[in-house]
Amino acid sequence: MALDEKLLKILVCPKCKGELEYQVEGDQEALLCHTCGLRYEVDDGIPIMLIDEAKPL
Repeated sequence: MALDEKLLKILVCPKCKGELEYQVEGDQEALLCHTCGLRYEVDDGIPIMLIDEAKPL
């Protein structure tokens, strides 16, 4: 399930407010912040935008 383009345009990293890259690998989706080096998982089409839940790149 791909994220809506309108949503992708307004989402930013909650830590640094930087741009996010949408990544799809198989059935795994994530939003990547290259500035902070964090990966925010997307679960059933819902981005988990909690800094404490983010994983390092």
